[in-house]
Amino acid sequence: MTPVQTARLTLRPFTTDADDLAFVLDMYSRMEVQRYLGRNPRVLTDPAEARALVGRWASLEDGALGVRAITTHRGDRLGVLLLKRIPWSADAAAPGTPEDIEIGWHLHPDAWGSGYAAEAAAAVLPEAWAAGIPRIVAVTNPANVASQGVCRRIGMRALGPTDRYYDTTCELFELVAPAAGGARADG
Repeated sequence: MTPVQTARLTLRPFTTDADDLAFVLDMYSRMEVQRYLGRNPRVLTDPAEARALVGRWASLEDGALGVRAITTHRGDRLGVLLLKRIPWSADAAAPGTPEDIEIGWHLHPDAWGSGYAAEAAAAVLPEAWAAGIPRIVAVTNPANVASQGVCRRIGMRALGPTDRYYDTTCELFELVAPAAGGARADG
């Protein structure tokens, strides 16, 4: 997974250095960040949890896929950009169903409202398309209108509620690779 740069941002893999781990612990120890993540959100409380999370992220790296730190060019940490396989709900996928690829973002509250999520997400799309990923999905908590706005800003199409992922009901968005012929009609 290579670093990606935009006019304002650098997206790079997380490390286990003290500053990255401290940022992960600080951001994910805040309920305002965690409140829309999963069915039973809980905050991180221990540095070992941050280290384990960064370790799980490292295991997701596969070509264009992985979890990147969103930073300024100076290195100030702003959040997390995910481009990864999304887990199906227990009863959603038949055996042999190909995995969908999810894009997502979690930003520190100090970075909210500055357009960083959309800028970071848009920056990895060309890499995803070049890697042959034909379709990317995003799921949001139904109450998370800010993330739904990011989905729309990067050109994703709203498909409505779904329970196909994460064993919970989410709002589903999709973006189909330009070479694949635009937005899908099914959903």
